[in-house]
Amino acid sequence: MKIMKSLKSIVAILALVGASHFVSAQKVAHINLQQLIENHPDMLSANKQLETIAGTYDKDYTMMVTEFTNKRDKYIAEESTTSEAVNQERAIELQNMQKSIQDFYTDAQKKLSEKELELKKPIAEKVTEAIQKVAKAKGYEYVLDATSGSGVLYAAGVDIMDDVKKELGIK
Repeated sequence: MKIMKSLKSIVAILALVGASHFVSAQKVAHINLQQLIENHPDMLSANKQLETIAGTYDKDYTMMVTEFTNKRDKYIAEESTTSEAVNQERAIELQNMQKSIQDFYTDAQKKLSEKELELKKPIAEKVTEAIQKVAKAKGYEYVLDATSGSGVLYAAGVDIMDDVKKELGIK
């Protein structure tokens, strides 16, 4: 029985030593991916384009809501002096306008999301390629994302941010 416990202890110690040797043999680096992407020069242009598009949608949306509000207020003011049939037609018209506004808003959000993906995907791809190139050149086997909330709890290893920025031509 004692031999079995001793054997298990020895196996556990060997496994621990082997695992620590394995981990120490790995070359690991980290980078704050979110910071790198947010500060990429192409991101400024992408964000400006998105702001312009969003501004256009906001303007159109505001005009639609203003038109709806004005009609609704007018119809409410005239409700007591208008026939029931006309009031029902107006109610249907307002419902249709409200649905159009909701549809416009949903469509605008969808188009804006699609445009954001279209503009930002190439930037993310450039950054990923640069990270891979730097990692290979420096001999890193793993590069961890050190962005807050990404799961990395401690990042005291090598930060390759400067090397990747250099690869991307960012100062």
